[in-house]
Amino acid sequence: MDQKLIKFNHSQRKKNLPDLRVGDTVRVHRSIKEGDKERIQVFEGLVIAIKGKQSSSPTITVRKVSKNIGVEMIFPIFSPVVTKIELLKRNKVRRSKLYYMRQRFGKAAKLKVLEIFGKKEDSAQTPTEDKNDHKTLEEKEDSSTAEKLEESKTKKEEKQEKEKPEKKEPESEQQKTEEKSDKKEKTEEKNKKEKEVKKEEK
Repeated sequence: MDQKLIKFNHSQRKKNLPDLRVGDTVRVHRSIKEGDKERIQVFEGLVIAIKGKQSSSPTITVRKVSKNIGVEMIFPIFSPVVTKIELLKRNKVRRSKLYYMRQRFGKAAKLKVLEIFGKKEDSAQTPTEDKNDHKTLEEKEDSSTAEKLEESKTKKEEKQEKEKPEKKEPESEQQKTEEKSDKKEKTEEKNKKEKEVKKEEK
């Protein structure tokens, strides 16, 4: 009978649970039924104690402080009501039961963090993102100043082009020869007129 009970208890255990220890900060999701509706309530806090590790229904006591009031809840780990348990942080602890945390508040209740789970990558990237944000702001300022300088240069060039006299296009050889011939004809006509005027005077 004992072996059958042990097998049954092992079959009821969940396999997706994290390795929970005393001193871990945990986020527990549990389903609550209200009439025909169901909703999930999230409870985040510090694991103060773990009881019944060898039994079929081990429990964890989670403590949090909300509005300067300590709140503790006991969760059976393998209960179907507990849908999900997230491990957020692992703190440095030297005791198996942290009941002394009930008398501590504020800075005195802080523990040394050893590891961060879940959002480790995000937390590690936040400072680099901040630096990148500063860099982007500086780059934006530089780009805006460069654009302003380019606009001023283009305006100056346009003004200079307007002030400059228009350059005449180079004349072709035919035009040059035609102009020369016209000038010769005009000079010849002038000379003829002058000669006629002199004859009349005589």
